[in-house]
Amino acid sequence: MAKKRVPDWLNSSMWSSPSSDDRNSHLRYTTTSYSTFTSPTIEPSAVDPPVQTPSPSTTREEPPKPQTIEDSRIYNSADDYNGISSSSPSADDISRQAQLLYELSRKVIDMPELRKIACQGIPDGAGIRSTVWKLLLGYLSPDRGLWSSELAKKRSQYKHFKEDLLMNPSEVTRRLYKSKSYDNDEPKCESRGLLSRSDITQGEHPLSLGKTSIWNQFFQDTEIIEQIDRDVKRTHPDMQFFSGDSQFAKSNREALKNILIVFAKLNPGIRYVQGMNEILAPLFYVFRNDPDEENALSAEADTFFCFVELLSGFRDNFCQQLDNSVVGIRSTITRLSQLLKEKDEELWRHLEITTKVNPQFYAFRWITLLLTQEFNFADSLHIWDTLLSDPEGPQETLLRVCCAMLILIRRRLLAGDFTANLKLLQKYPSTNISHLLYVANKLRVQSPV
Repeated sequence: MAKKRVPDWLNSSMWSSPSSDDRNSHLRYTTTSYSTFTSPTIEPSAVDPPVQTPSPSTTREEPPKPQTIEDSRIYNSADDYNGISSSSPSADDISRQAQLLYELSRKVIDMPELRKIACQGIPDGAGIRSTVWKLLLGYLSPDRGLWSSELAKKRSQYKHFKEDLLMNPSEVTRRLYKSKSYDNDEPKCESRGLLSRSDITQGEHPLSLGKTSIWNQFFQDTEIIEQIDRDVKRTHPDMQFFSGDSQFAKSNREALKNILIVFAKLNPGIRYVQGMNEILAPLFYVFRNDPDEENALSAEADTFFCFVELLSGFRDNFCQQLDNSVVGIRSTITRLSQLLKEKDEELWRHLEITTKVNPQFYAFRWITLLLTQEFNFADSLHIWDTLLSDPEGPQETLLRVCCAMLILIRRRLLAGDFTANLKLLQKYPSTNISHLLYVANKLRVQSPV
């Protein structure tokens, strides 16, 4: 059988950026206790010097800060961000920004056209990405006239979620008693705020082991809440937006924690899985930096609902009971393997047959964390623009991007053995993101109908 080959231009070194010791310092999953998403720990390999370096800085830095409101709650100093210097926008960026602003000004948004423009990447600034992502995730209706009422309703709903789900059982019991006191017209007992022994039901007793006991449920949730707290504290430790002792960073971490706890309690079938904080972070970052003050202050509520929408397409990857099913994470990884075999059988055979590099060793993290740990933060946002814009849905687009990642470094992979290839795949070399997404789209175009 003839081995399928890919055009040489797909693997041209001109699309790579030079390696750096700091290139992927954020890949904590190979060195921390993230057992759920960790593949075998291998030291990174060196990346061959490229011909040219068209991509942005390869160090782990934050993207240029969008134009934000003059508010003490938000960082306005350049020193508060980790060094990406704002370069002059290209003509393409200016043109695309103008097109997006025009589409967003319509009374009814043309979603196919919006997707077409956004998939090429959304320029930073003017709060465009925040609004476009909300539209792409279905949080906002294409009808602009409905935005105000929809947002007010959702934000109020999230407020009630927090009040109901983040309340300490002591407060729940106190409110229950207060309600009973009003009903029984017992102002003296109410003023003391004390429950008589006869008024404490089995479900309200701290030592109750009953399934309906609010205290029993509280103690069961404690372990998950502690895990969420640990993971949130480790979210992008090199970004002052999330890390540090400033009140701003603390409030951002608290918002992430609230969202994940509420999600876990509302979704008992999945609850919380380590790594969800990494998927949540880009959404919250984009929404919190919306230049519209009301939107920025409501970022926690908006992020929660968009996180639910995003995860709805990937939830089977997080459900351990489905790992070995036709819809679980192993099945998704198998689909990636099949896609690679279809597009580049020689590379597939070398990886999985000759060197026996199981795709689960590297693709598990790629897929479950939506590539947030393989590229710097700015590049991750660019990739997400494409993932969220694709009319086929982010899952299919993600698999094509992962396949393109393999094809772009095929020469080095074909020359490597098990150890070298695993090193390379677990610390993916810096590359030009626009070209990566172009190749991923070519894989779709060339797919049989």
